[in-house]
Amino acid sequence: MTSGQGGEERLAHLLSQPSVTRIRAALASHNPLAALRTPASSSAVALIFRVGKNDVLELLFIKRAEYAGDPWSGQIAFPGGRVEPGDASLAETAIRETREETGIDLTREGIIIGTLDDLRPRTVRLPAIMVRPYVALLDRREPLVLSPEVALSFWLPFAAIARTESWHEETVSARGVQINARVFRHEQHVIWGMTERILAQLFGLL
Repeated sequence: MTSGQGGEERLAHLLSQPSVTRIRAALASHNPLAALRTPASSSAVALIFRVGKNDVLELLFIKRAEYAGDPWSGQIAFPGGRVEPGDASLAETAIRETREETGIDLTREGIIIGTLDDLRPRTVRLPAIMVRPYVALLDRREPLVLSPEVALSFWLPFAAIARTESWHEETVSARGVQINARVFRHEQHVIWGMTERILAQLFGLL
């Protein structure tokens, strides 16, 4: 929760925005499908919303830095990562990874407003990891502080992403393999794969 009375008032104002209210209601009525058991190879990500200029709802994306041997290297994603031994829950994993990767502390500057279904990669070419997406609302005015694991970050208007006509089928290259995927293009960036599947879940609730 945003610290201080002023911060709590700002967050309450954000929570009352019609676009945020709609998402909160959809998440509240959703019973997320969790894995039958939480595997050792688990991770959590955070879909972080903010209310930008002119009360436009925006969603945060990051581009992962290029690392040899990393199957998600260079892809557009949400902040997050693997569970570590000290994490008490997957929500804590999402909060910790978000803080490490972007400098955002969701315990001070925001609030988690819901959870989506657990996901796994659809191809055996990727690690058999379980991903749990959390949806959060942010009240932060300072610039993000990106870790070396993150090449860049950007915010996109959620209304633009949520339009069906904004997405199309396209062939993308991943680890030397050509894949036909549903994609969204923002400048030189391509949103697809696990990130697209997470977004499709949210779109389906709204």
